[in-house]
Amino acid sequence: MIALGLEGSANKLGVGLILHPPKGGPAQILANIRHTFISPPGEGFLPKDTAKHHRTWVVRLVEQAMKEAKVSVEDVSCICYTKGPGMGAPLQSVAVAARMLSLLWEKELVGVNHCVGHIEMGREITGAQNPVVLYVSGGNTQVIAYASQRYRIFGEALDIAVGNCLDRFARTLNISNDPAPGYNIEQMAKKGKNLLELPYAVKGMDCSFSGILATVDSLAAKLEQDTTGYLDESTGEIITHEDLCFSLQETVFAMLVEITERAMAHVGSSQVLIVGGVGCNERLQEMMGMMASDRGGSVFATDERFCIDNGIMIAHAGLLAYRTGFTTSLEESTCTQRFRTDEVLVKWRD
Repeated sequence: MIALGLEGSANKLGVGLILHPPKGGPAQILANIRHTFISPPGEGFLPKDTAKHHRTWVVRLVEQAMKEAKVSVEDVSCICYTKGPGMGAPLQSVAVAARMLSLLWEKELVGVNHCVGHIEMGREITGAQNPVVLYVSGGNTQVIAYASQRYRIFGEALDIAVGNCLDRFARTLNISNDPAPGYNIEQMAKKGKNLLELPYAVKGMDCSFSGILATVDSLAAKLEQDTTGYLDESTGEIITHEDLCFSLQETVFAMLVEITERAMAHVGSSQVLIVGGVGCNERLQEMMGMMASDRGGSVFATDERFCIDNGIMIAHAGLLAYRTGFTTSLEESTCTQRFRTDEVLVKWRD
C-alpha cells in the first residue's frame, strides 16, 4: 500500500509518499518534500500569510513528490492529511487540498493527528519499541507513553510550548528565521560561556516556560542599551546575547530532562524517543543521553528530515490507521486547532 501525506499545521508545508510492503517489513520512503514559509527577522508567521504560502505551493509539491517517487495516481491507496492540532488557516488550506485530491483521484481520505504522526514516524525510523516520548515543538510540549491503545499524556507545558519560548526569544533578539529561529538560537548558544540563573518551573511532570521567557526578555532589554554586553554583578562577567541563548537553552532543556526522567521512572521504561522540531537540537539530545545513560537506558532521535514537520509522517501514521479500516468521510474531513494526542484510538498497536 502507498499513501500520500499532506502536512501544513504551521509554517512548513510537507508532502510525502510512503510504501508499506504487503508482507510486512520496514516502511519505504518514496518521497519527502518540504517547503517553509519564512517570515522576516523579528517577526512570527501570521496564519493568513502561512495559509497563502501553502495554497501557492501545495500543487507543485504534490507533482514533484509523485515524480520523485515514480508512482502514478493508480498506485496511491489513500490521501492522508493533518487534521490537527495546529494553526487554523494553514490547516484549512491543506485540508482543502486533500479533499481536492480525494475527489479528483477517487481515493479515500484519512485525517491524522499531527502528534501521533511524529510519534509513529520516530518509532519507524529509530526502531524504538515502547519508549517514553518527549514531544517538543513550536506548538506542543508533552511527555507521552503508550498504554491500552492510547498515547497517554503524563506531563505537558502549562502555558507556552518550549519551541514557542525559543522562537519568541529569537524575535526579541531580532535574529533570522532562516532556516529556523530555534536553530539559530542553538548556534548562538554554542558560543555562550556564562550560565545565568533563570526561573525553573517544574510541577510534577508538567512545566511552564512563560516566566523564564519574560525574565530572559528583560535581560535582553539590558543589552539593548549596550550591545557589547552588561556586567553581571554576581559573577563580574560580561553577559552577551550568546550567554542569554546558552542560559535559556540549558535551563529549559534541564526542565525537559527532569520531567522525562520522572515519566520513565513512573512507567518503568528505559527508552526515550525525542520527536518534534526542537528534537533536532543536539544539546537536548546530549543532555537527554546523559540522563538515560545514568539509568542504563537509551535515547532515540531523528534528524531534521523527520523531526521537523513533514508529509511523510502524516502518510505513515495515516496508512497505519487505514490498514485497520479507518477512513475519514468527505463530510468529516474537517480540521481542528485542538486535537489531543490521547484522543486517538491506536488500533494498529496491541
